Amino acid sequence: MELLIARNPDEASTLPYLLKVPLGDGLVFRARDTWPRTSAVYLHPVWSDEWPDSPEIVERVPVRSCVRRGAAIDLVLDRGRENRSQIVYTMARGREVVFWQSPRTRKQARPQVSTPSARAAGLTDLSVVVDSHERYAYTFAGKPVTVARRALPCGDYGLEQQGHLVASVERKSLADLVASLTSGKLKFALADLAALPRAALVVEDRYSQVYALTRVRPAVVADGLAEVQVAWPNVPIVFCETRKLAEEWVYRFLAAAHVWAVSEALATEQVGKASTPVETAAPTVSQPSTREIRVWARLNGIDVPDRGRLRPEVVQAWHDAHPFPTMPDAE
Repeated sequence: MELLIARNPDEASTLPYLLKVPLGDGLVFRARDTWPRTSAVYLHPVWSDEWPDSPEIVERVPVRSCVRRGAAIDLVLDRGRENRSQIVYTMARGREVVFWQSPRTRKQARPQVSTPSARAAGLTDLSVVVDSHERYAYTFAGKPVTVARRALPCGDYGLEQQGHLVASVERKSLADLVASLTSGKLKFALADLAALPRAALVVEDRYSQVYALTRVRPAVVADGLAEVQVAWPNVPIVFCETRKLAEEWVYRFLAAAHVWAVSEALATEQVGKASTPVETAAPTVSQPSTREIRVWARLNGIDVPDRGRLRPEVVQAWHDAHPFPTMPDAE
């Protein structure tokens, strides 16, 4: 008996793998991943004829035991590690669903904590933009969050102010993180995020799971994470234990970024006003009336008519006798 995992030839499907379980005539599922390493893998049962005639095999593993026990299938593979798993049929939201889990994912993470119900930063409403390419997006259920879906230039969850993206969070499972790190795509993603005023990368797993990796040397991943964090220190990489805690962290990060963005805009406006030079008007000198100049001219022996305009040289003589006073030097 063998467990077969092949690539799903249907490129439009969101489940990239086909899983063939050697039970009866063979059960075929579409699968999100090749093994339940850090979280249970969602399986979608399909007819056996969906298995391709010439499959692109990803894994072919001998099976020691494959037994159905009630609503579950116990699967034991013939290999040293990652050998025990269970396929479970259950109900969720009124419909039958299938999950593939391992002892590690069952143990993992239900941390004995409950997320707080208090509003982040006291906000009664927070508008979050979710990237339209995010397949399994957070819903922020129970949070005062208004979600809009559209394409983001970077990240999966963004915050906009006056039409500009001011904060963004990239979400990754550990498998996604490792794949993007080893392929080099993570560097480009972090470079884009670093151009924003506030950004972060959240991982839906514990950092300790980096050292439990089997398909990639843990040291390679650990060194790569350290390298990109040093290269882009303004984009923190945050490990959260579960998807639920990661969602909570994203909500509170974006709420804090919203408060910061509003405060920053007000402060910038006030600083701009304070730094704008204020032009002080030059002191003005009251101009004498024609009557005053006529009186002054007669007192000084200058012949002027009783009526009409004064000659220019008379006006100039008055100005020469009354020069503009100089301003004292500022101490």
